[in-house]
Amino acid sequence: MFFASDNWAGAHPRIAERLSASAGGFSRAYGDGDLDRKVYERFGEIFEREVAVFFVATGTAANSLALAAYGKPGGISFGHREAHIIEDECGAPEFLSAGSRLCPVDGPLGRMDIRNLERAVGRFASENVHGGRPTAISMTQSTEVGTVYGLDDISAISAIARRHGVPLHMDGARFANALVSLDVSPAEMTWKRGVDIVSFGGTKNGCWCAEAIVMFDLDRAKEMHFLRKRSAQLFSKARFISAQFDAYFDGGLWLETARHANAMASRLAGVLDGSKVARLAWRPEANEVFAIIDRAAAARALEAGAAFYDWNVLAALAGQVGEGETLYRFVTSFATTTDEIGRLGDLLGR
Repeated sequence: MFFASDNWAGAHPRIAERLSASAGGFSRAYGDGDLDRKVYERFGEIFEREVAVFFVATGTAANSLALAAYGKPGGISFGHREAHIIEDECGAPEFLSAGSRLCPVDGPLGRMDIRNLERAVGRFASENVHGGRPTAISMTQSTEVGTVYGLDDISAISAIARRHGVPLHMDGARFANALVSLDVSPAEMTWKRGVDIVSFGGTKNGCWCAEAIVMFDLDRAKEMHFLRKRSAQLFSKARFISAQFDAYFDGGLWLETARHANAMASRLAGVLDGSKVARLAWRPEANEVFAIIDRAAAARALEAGAAFYDWNVLAALAGQVGEGETLYRFVTSFATTTDEIGRLGDLLGR
């Protein structure tokens, strides 16, 4: 009953098999081998245009380098108050951007409110030397609380970015989960709506360790080669990242695993909502489920072997979490089974 994180799940068998099959022989290093080039081309097919692809080890590296690619002295990047870049990356975006700042933007359920974003960016639009200047807007898709920005939301945020002459970055650690939730193409969810650069995650969705920065501005991408090397993110044996992405995309596996994870989240939400000791905080739109649960009941489930985390109460839930209750997060993955969900339901007394 592992619902703590999709990072807890292992590698999908087909990805593990491809890694093993790629282990022998010789290949050009540093991302210049035949398999690497095949995967770069595959990214272009998926996004329906030529793109520049840079493999990195972690989502934090992808986000930090993506923002660094557009960095300026005195730069300020804007993201949701609960975004990973602000809450969970230990200052890496600021560090790798040579001291740029992050400005939090409020909005309900993990999504930046358009008016709040406009006001936040507008505060620095004059580029006053004492206050700093805008350099990027970052949106998380799907969000940190399991919600998804709709296409119109992305367009609205992109319009603000264009008005202020800054790029729009998409933190896609759970890119595939958002994509299948919206049932659109990668192109429709990104550059066709004004996204300039994507942190493309595979690790949470069945890969062993496969993250990539996808850039649509090929001229800007020239600098990324040096940024990545300087930050110690250039793999010598990049073929092992390529092997994962090769299997990940093969036959639409990446969409299959994301659909499964999302379907399991929907099923889990139904079980939690049907329990006498739990209620949903909001409906999940991807593969994260948040529920308000009686603390004693949650403790019994954890003691019996279930794995999930308590979570800070969001402003949107002010006054809704009662005495003896806590907000908890559950995350499903490609490896989640209906049996696990059923056993958790039994533990919570559905």
